[in-house]
Amino acid sequence: MEGVVRASVDILSTVVYMLRALDYTEILVKRNRSAVSSRGDRSVRERAYLLIQQKIARGDLAPGSAVSEVALAQELGSSRTPIREALGQLVAEGLLDQTPNRGTVVVQLRRQDIIDLYELREALEVYAVGKVARQTNTPEDLQRLETLADQILRMKNELQKTPNSTLDEKQMSRFIAADLGFHTLLLRMAANARILKTVNETRLLMRIFSIHRRGHNAALLTKIHKDHHGILEAITEGNSARASELMSSHIQQSQRERVIEYDEWEHESSMRDTLPVFVNFQGPNDA
Repeated sequence: MEGVVRASVDILSTVVYMLRALDYTEILVKRNRSAVSSRGDRSVRERAYLLIQQKIARGDLAPGSAVSEVALAQELGSSRTPIREALGQLVAEGLLDQTPNRGTVVVQLRRQDIIDLYELREALEVYAVGKVARQTNTPEDLQRLETLADQILRMKNELQKTPNSTLDEKQMSRFIAADLGFHTLLLRMAANARILKTVNETRLLMRIFSIHRRGHNAALLTKIHKDHHGILEAITEGNSARASELMSSHIQQSQRERVIEYDEWEHESSMRDTLPVFVNFQGPNDA
């Protein structure tokens, strides 16, 4: 009898152990599913985050335009949850706004926003270029900086061979790529990932305003090339103070240009908004 009882206890213990093992296995399966789902959502969120940035940079999403969770989810073939998370991150970074009536929209920069962004850029890039000038840099990086600077000079020379006084939209895209490349390479050489990320975010915000940006003329291209080349010379000579001074002046000049452009755009917008509705802008043959 004692043996039967002992056997029954052993069987019961085995059953309990198996049940616990099954419960534990189920928990592990659920955790693994949750982890896989979490990684998948995170991947979609990152893709959505980058996609929205690209749409803004290309001008596909204009200032003040609404960003549709549904459209993004359809485009990426995902649920709306990771899309919503990506939108929340971009709202926190200042690229998007939450409005009561229209939901999530692309920000519309104001005059003070432009000033603030340029002041932030100046503080970070002046520090970065000073650091770069104090360190030992590779000949390859210095050569890349020179190549990017010279691209702007070539654009100026190309412009002077045409009847146009300023760069057209396509040429301005080339200019922005060369200018951005020069500044980004300097930040990479400074080897501070947080500064690079912050400056890139300010640049992306400025792209929102770039729809109001005029094409550069030959004199301005000459000035920008001179600034870039002077910064490169100061870095090559290890003159940190000179490199910082030139970068500060360069960014302040760009800030003044953008503020003037904003004031002109705002004035034109105000004039359009206050004109009588009955004014007909069509010519006699345009009806």
